[in-house]
Amino acid sequence: MGLAIESEAEAIGRAVAALNAAHDEDPHRRLHQGVERPVERVWCDTVADWVMRLAPGASAALRLAAHSQHLERWQDPRSNWPEGRAGYLRWRKARQRAHADRAQQLLADAGCEHRLIERVQQLIRKEQLARDPEAALLEDAACLTFLELDLADFAARHDREDVLRILRKTWQKMSPAGRNAARGMTLPNVSAELVAEALADG
Repeated sequence: MGLAIESEAEAIGRAVAALNAAHDEDPHRRLHQGVERPVERVWCDTVADWVMRLAPGASAALRLAAHSQHLERWQDPRSNWPEGRAGYLRWRKARQRAHADRAQQLLADAGCEHRLIERVQQLIRKEQLARDPEAALLEDAACLTFLELDLADFAARHDREDVLRILRKTWQKMSPAGRNAARGMTLPNVSAELVAEALADG
């Protein structure tokens, strides 16, 4: 039993390393905590951090799904798809499938068990989101990551009413635990004001 547990832990470690290496291939960079880093590596690291803050005992599948977020998204950016909500939804669904398929390859190569890989893919695809506590927690982590990393830049590039609408939708996606975590965040003044306005008006 001990050897089996050790082997599983080693496979998970190899899988995380492979996922991180894939994220590091992202040619786009952002300044994060004073260091230029690949955009999607910063994103998935932050999602993974939020998962552990929300659920310190998170399952291996949930942790791996967090590290699989936005996996090689840079290969098929949103700009490749039609504008508007319909185009966005098609792109998002296509990327979920692509993320799940690529994660399956990397996790299998790392030696992860088939059942674990299937569960990771299920979480990436957000199947049964309304009835799956782990999927809901992953959604919370993604929403919190958006607030932490991208809200300020998003607000600078979009009409204020559009930003408020997106914030209200983001809030609706989150569980009570996720909302409590969001209320405890220290955000830049502009972001904090937008969140407060969105919630007050919503």
